[in-house]
Amino acid sequence: MKYIVVLGDGMADYAVNEFDGKTILDVANKPNMDYMASNGELGMVKTVADGMKPGSDVANLSVMGYDTAKCYSGRSPLEAASIGVTLKDTDVTFRTNLVTLSDEENYEDKTMVDYSAGEITTEEARELMKAINDELHDDIVTFYAGVSYRHLLVWDKGSTNVKLTPPHDISDKKITGHLPCGDGADKLLEMMKKSVEILKDHPVNKKRIVEGKRPATSIWPWGEGTKPQLEKFSDKFGKSAGVISAVDLIKGIAILADMKSVDVDGANGNFDTNYKGKADACFDLLTKENKDFVYLHLEGPDECGHRGEADNKKYAVEMIDEKVIGYLRNRLEKEGIDYKMLVLPDHPTPISLKTHVSDPVPYIIYNSVKETKNDRIYCEKTAKETGIYIDKGYELMSHFLND
Repeated sequence: MKYIVVLGDGMADYAVNEFDGKTILDVANKPNMDYMASNGELGMVKTVADGMKPGSDVANLSVMGYDTAKCYSGRSPLEAASIGVTLKDTDVTFRTNLVTLSDEENYEDKTMVDYSAGEITTEEARELMKAINDELHDDIVTFYAGVSYRHLLVWDKGSTNVKLTPPHDISDKKITGHLPCGDGADKLLEMMKKSVEILKDHPVNKKRIVEGKRPATSIWPWGEGTKPQLEKFSDKFGKSAGVISAVDLIKGIAILADMKSVDVDGANGNFDTNYKGKADACFDLLTKENKDFVYLHLEGPDECGHRGEADNKKYAVEMIDEKVIGYLRNRLEKEGIDYKMLVLPDHPTPISLKTHVSDPVPYIIYNSVKETKNDRIYCEKTAKETGIYIDKGYELMSHFLND
C-alpha cells in the first residue's frame, strides 16, 4: 500500500460573491475529488489547535501528524532549515518578506499594497536581499535570501517577545497599528525604514518599474521563532517519506522531519505551477525510490485567496483535481498499485477576507481497495453533514495510515 497526501493549501472557503454565495469547492469542476468523496471517508478536521494562529506552518505540521502544542517553535526556523541556515540555540529567526508599500513620505502612513512585491522572482530578490544585508547586517543581525518574496532574518540572542503582523493579513490596509511591538521592536522598525532607502533606487526595482511591475519597497519581518526539534517521520509512523513543495516552509519541515524533499522545475507556489511535474515527482518517489508515503503540497489556492482572485482559485482547485489527483489515480491504477489518498486543505483562505482562518476543513480519505459508497461531493457543507469530525488535527495522520 502506498500513501499520498494531496494538500491544496487554503482551498477551503466561505461563500463567494462571484459564485452566487457558493464556495470554491462547491463550484469547481473536480470529478476526481468528488469520486473519492463519494467512495471514501468524508469528514471535517480541526488543523489549527486552540490558541494557535492559523498559519500554514501550524496547520501543515498538524496534518503531517505533529502536535504543535509540543513541537512548534515558530514559522521562520522551519524556513531557515529549507534554505540551509544552521541555527544556534541562541538565535531568533524572522520570516522577512519583500513587500510593496504605498509611497507616502512617512513610513507609518503607508499602505500594504502587495505582500509579495508583485511575485518578485527569486533572482531579483536575491540581489535586493544582498543589498539589504550589506547595509543592515551587524554583529547580531544577518539576512538570508530565500525564494521569491520569502526571506529570513536571524538575530543572535534576539527575543520572541514581540508582536508582528503577517503582511498578507493586512493587504490594502494602512500599516499603522501593525508595526512591530515588544522586545527589539525599535530595531526592527528602524531596519524596515532603512530598507526603503536601500531599495528605492536599486537597479532591480528601476527595471521592474519600467516593465510595469511592482517594485519591492520595504522589508517586512514576522513569524518569529527559535531552533525547532521534530521527530523523524519514519520513526513516528514507520513509513519512508518524501515531500514535494515549492514553498520553503514545507521543505523545511521535510528536512527537519528527515523526509526527502524534491524540487520540481517550474513549480512556483502559484496557480500556474507545474502540476504535472509535481505529480510525476510524486509517482517517482513512490515507485522508483520506493517511498511508502508522499506529502504533495500545492500552494496555488492559498495565494489566490490572499489576492482575492476567485476565478484563479477555482482554476487552481480544478488543476489539482485533473493534473495531480486524476493523473496519479490513473497511473497508480494502471500499474496495479494499491494506494490510499488523503485530500484536504491545511486551513481556509477565504476570498472575502484575503487571509487565513482557523475553521475546520473538509478531508477525504480514499482507499483504492476498499471503496465505501456514500454519494457525496467534496465540499465544506457535505463534509459537515457526515458528522465525522476530528478535533485534534494531528490525529488524522495516524487515522489515515491505519489500514
